[in-house]
Amino acid sequence: HLPLVMSPYRTRGEVYLYCKKYHTTPAFLFTYHTKHMPAYKFESATFDEFFELFIQGRVDYGDYFENVMSWYRHRNEPNVLFMTYEELKKDTRGHVLKIAAFLGPEKEKKLKENPELVERILEKTSLENMKRTLNFRPQQQAMLDASMLERVRPELKKGLCTLLDFIKVPMTGDFVRKGQVGDWRNHFSPEQIRRMKEKIAKATAGSDLMSLWKDVDLP
Repeated sequence: HLPLVMSPYRTRGEVYLYCKKYHTTPAFLFTYHTKHMPAYKFESATFDEFFELFIQGRVDYGDYFENVMSWYRHRNEPNVLFMTYEELKKDTRGHVLKIAAFLGPEKEKKLKENPELVERILEKTSLENMKRTLNFRPQQQAMLDASMLERVRPELKKGLCTLLDFIKVPMTGDFVRKGQVGDWRNHFSPEQIRRMKEKIAKATAGSDLMSLWKDVDLP
């Protein structure tokens, strides 16, 4: 979620996997996320209201387009893997192997020699399994809090504690929703599409970022 400026980015010793959906999708997904998390105190907000905040960059993690571009500029560095959700969903198996290769030859070899391990990964990362495991209820959340704090690195513990305090009140809706591509059609008005395309053109000027979605049905 974090833009590069907010990440402890290092050119050596760490790897970064960055996966983004087409720009219209986060706008409405973030609406549901915000409405269903009581700590935001935004339960009665409409998509139209949230769209205005999103297009102005007044949401968590700042301007979405600056976030994407900050990582896209580093896409060719050996420790950065930049992917789109649309391609990941289209060929999940292929991207599992791609991620393994990115993480190192040993991991790639292990998956290629163990087809059953690939199947386990596909099952664990499936939409159905994520709905079962991530659409928390209060008792599950309490267990998660304790286990996460035990495993987290010391330098990240303060931030995680702040996050856990923020989500102590359970969400009123599901954390994992449809997992679809193209659901933006059910949310955007023609005028909002026009403004979004204008924003995208301005934010990505001089870049080939949009070529990543050349085979996707876009507004």
